[in-house]
Amino acid sequence: MRICYVLPSPTFGMHQYTADLANRLALADHEVHVVTTSRAPRDRYTARVAIHTPIETKDTGVSLGALDAPQYRRLRDAVLDVDADLVHFSGPHPWNVLLLRALRRQGVPTLHTLHDLDPHSGSGYGALLRVWNRQVIALADHILVHGETYYDRLLDMGVASERVTSTPLLHLFVGGIWLSTWPDLAVSVEYQPWALFFGRLRPYKGLEYLMSACAMMGDGRSSAARIVVAGSGNLPSLWAGPLPERLEVHNYLISDEEAMDLFSRCGLLVLPYVDATQSALIAAAYYFRKPVIVTRTGALPEYVEEEVTGRIVEPDHPAGLARSLEEMLGDPDGLKRMGTAGRAWYDARRAAEERALVEVYMRLSESGRRVRTRLPLSVKGDV
Repeated sequence: MRICYVLPSPTFGMHQYTADLANRLALADHEVHVVTTSRAPRDRYTARVAIHTPIETKDTGVSLGALDAPQYRRLRDAVLDVDADLVHFSGPHPWNVLLLRALRRQGVPTLHTLHDLDPHSGSGYGALLRVWNRQVIALADHILVHGETYYDRLLDMGVASERVTSTPLLHLFVGGIWLSTWPDLAVSVEYQPWALFFGRLRPYKGLEYLMSACAMMGDGRSSAARIVVAGSGNLPSLWAGPLPERLEVHNYLISDEEAMDLFSRCGLLVLPYVDATQSALIAAAYYFRKPVIVTRTGALPEYVEEEVTGRIVEPDHPAGLARSLEEMLGDPDGLKRMGTAGRAWYDARRAAEERALVEVYMRLSESGRRVRTRLPLSVKGDV
């Protein structure tokens, strides 16, 4: 198949996701193209993926940049020039709606990943996201979500089940160079008595809740458990007081090498989110044979088998989180047992996810071949 991924945004996390899909399909001998911005992190992709950069967007498009009609036309023309069997929109951007209309007129099958059916708290663009989601759902031939709860939501909205696929979110945080040279990154694993919080520091991720739990740890007990927070963001805006004694902070963009070291040495990964859709970090923890603690929000509980691969706690309940952290970190044999189960969970779902995705791609590409022979190539009338 000739597959084209479209991602007009330079957002790092969306490129991690897109690169995981593109790299795997390219290594499986499909012809893979990515049409994106010149500001994209190209090191995420392997050399087997053809990268096209007809635009120079600086953000996700929720700005005046979305009104740049010449850039949109360059993006549209580049996507059409690929002449793909199907186009997969892997991340959000206002231009996606226009492109979906253009590709529908050409008879090109489209698949769109919807990462968030609901806006994160405090995002400021909730109404716009819901309008944009409705347009995408109406125009795309197929929708991909990463949680059964969102699959059910779409069906409740009246979307036909044959138009929706749900798979876990399983991409890792490393670039293409690592994937092409290392058969297994988790070759040396320890279970040290500290929990890792990894990723950008944002209010919806529950940092205040986690740090409150950290301040409670060891209160009257001899526990050695501690927490490492690793990621970029404005930490003082989330926690104004002195840092808890058992907290270690790496407040900057974490390199692939440091991330692999942190995941290899930590005892577990903690996601104290108070508001979330899903997270690939759970799968990353499982890949490194580490259990997780997640909160009961969004699709996060779907990724955890209670007391088998980790624990599920209530959001914004610091005392309960502190207790779970100390109990799990104080049981290295339990960490290893759950970490082993987590890696088995990851391997099984990774194989199933790839089969499901290729099946959808094949079905869409076949439908496109039947339709496109009857359609003209002109896209006149687009913006």
